[in-house]
Amino acid sequence: MIGTLDAKIPPGPLAQKWRSHRDHLRLVSPNNRRKAEIIVVGSGLAGGSAAATLGELGYWVKCFCFQDSPRRAHSIAAQGGINAAKNYQNDGDSVYRLFYDTIKGGDFRSREANVYRLAEIANNIIDQCVAQGVPFAREYSGYLANRSFGGAQVSRTFYARGQTGQQLLLGCYQALCRQIAAGTVRMFPQTEMLDLVIIDGQAKGIITRSLRSGKIDRHAADAVVLATGGYGNVYYLSTNARGSNVTATYRAYKRGALFANPSFTQIHPTCIPVSGEHQSKLTLMSESLRNDGRVWVPKRKEDREKAPGEIPEADRDYYLERKYPAYGNLSPRDISSRAAKEVCDEGRGVGPGGRGVYLDFADAMKRLGKGTIRERYGNLFEVYEKITGENAYKVPMRIYPAVHYTMGGLWVDYDLMSNVPGLFVIGEANFSDHGANRLGASALMQGLADGYFILPNTLPNYLTGQMGKRPSPDSSEFREAEEAVRGRIEKLLSANGARSLDSFHRELGLLLWDKCGMSRSEKGLREALRKIPELREQFWCDVRVPGDGEDFNQSLERAGRVADFLEFAELMCTDALDRDESAGAHFRDEHQTPDGEALRDDENHAAVFAWEFQGDGEPPNLHREPLHFETVHLAQRSYK
Repeated sequence: MIGTLDAKIPPGPLAQKWRSHRDHLRLVSPNNRRKAEIIVVGSGLAGGSAAATLGELGYWVKCFCFQDSPRRAHSIAAQGGINAAKNYQNDGDSVYRLFYDTIKGGDFRSREANVYRLAEIANNIIDQCVAQGVPFAREYSGYLANRSFGGAQVSRTFYARGQTGQQLLLGCYQALCRQIAAGTVRMFPQTEMLDLVIIDGQAKGIITRSLRSGKIDRHAADAVVLATGGYGNVYYLSTNARGSNVTATYRAYKRGALFANPSFTQIHPTCIPVSGEHQSKLTLMSESLRNDGRVWVPKRKEDREKAPGEIPEADRDYYLERKYPAYGNLSPRDISSRAAKEVCDEGRGVGPGGRGVYLDFADAMKRLGKGTIRERYGNLFEVYEKITGENAYKVPMRIYPAVHYTMGGLWVDYDLMSNVPGLFVIGEANFSDHGANRLGASALMQGLADGYFILPNTLPNYLTGQMGKRPSPDSSEFREAEEAVRGRIEKLLSANGARSLDSFHRELGLLLWDKCGMSRSEKGLREALRKIPELREQFWCDVRVPGDGEDFNQSLERAGRVADFLEFAELMCTDALDRDESAGAHFRDEHQTPDGEALRDDENHAAVFAWEFQGDGEPPNLHREPLHFETVHLAQRSYK
């Protein structure tokens, strides 16, 4: 199997001959394109851009989202910006430097070829979005503005205040609406994918449920594209939208798609701390704030209860500046998060429970003026004040790490196709570009690169051999998949227990945060692997799901997602236990350098871990895809 995976990976970025749209589209004639039908699940930046571009190219596209509109996709939550190596500041940036920073930021656990392609495409993404009218910030001269982000020493991040994701999604959405009006894209809002249909070993359709009426439907196509985001909500508390889930990709995994690196979960260092045990979501404060905000805690434990203004400069520990002088407050997310946890564990954390550090803008306002800070981050300050009741212009923000992005996802080859022919996976739903830690402002870059540029070039290659092979939704495979979906729904509704869905999800999330969160250990992971099956068994015996299936039933839709989380959590912990090293955000207590940094094992673990489903109750089968580095040299990551 390793040979099978490895054969589908190109040897390295310098060996690639990236072909143009014209070269690819010659393979599929305009008449055949009009006959091909593609299903796109997800309508955020990756899914929306893919559906719009495929529609523009002449394919018939069915686009599904569980939100009431693509404008409510979680992509709008991205705040800080999108990377590209335009080098407008003339500070030494280049495509190669963006490529290297991304490889290093992922702690050398991502594919070199994919990351190089991403860095090459990034500049085109900015041009595309400007042409669509995305209102990026500009300098006084009229040039597009840039700012710095963690893990880079150059300014390469394009932004629209703290609303970059929202503005990029609006640009994508207008392109999607144009294709909807043209009739090439048909939109299915408030519709959730509940299973993947495989016929003769190829992905040929999906089973969906309308969240408005409860109706189960079958949809056949020539290819299926999953753009359903990440699985951070498995932890219960995360910065993700409450509806974000793992169901689509986990259904594909149970149908034979390999799930790669599921334990690689990013903890973002700049989030509003937890305020109480009944909180259901956490809020991100953009990493861009660390351009001008300085992170600190009191040097002495006894000062943690004092107001920040009462602590003199000499008694403050600017710990990121002290530990990582080369990058300071813009150290990568995994390192910054662990550093915050470390000072809080020492008893120097601030705020309720001592789980917070200060993000202070006093120096920046003295240097630049309050107006400049308001112009750069005004809406973020407003969000912070609405949630905490504190004015960050007058007192420092309090922040603490929280679950944010997931680097793991379904395994894909260089063409973004999974090991199941006809199943393409793009954006955060795949694993391909970020390794063990995503650098800031790279999620939007990957989502738009996949949707606007890569998938429209690679999908036609698969479709050349699929013309006229689309199955009927009445085929036996579709009927069997629908029966499986209905059986699962009936099982959830008939449990008739006493416990709420939230109680199970919260218990699972706390267990994962403690045992498979910012730090992991063999003992903790084995304990989690013992407790998760017990919790899952209790769920199926004692959960209560009111209502019925043939109706609007938010409890039922949530129940299916929690049930998948309870299975997927075990896969996460299995992956974390097998990866007996530290790498990026995957920090095993047993593997660290003398100064507390992640210690990789390149000899045994320089590989993608891709897991194959073997059946309910059976351990998954591990396939390793060796990582080859042609232009970078493996080295101990250092930001000092």
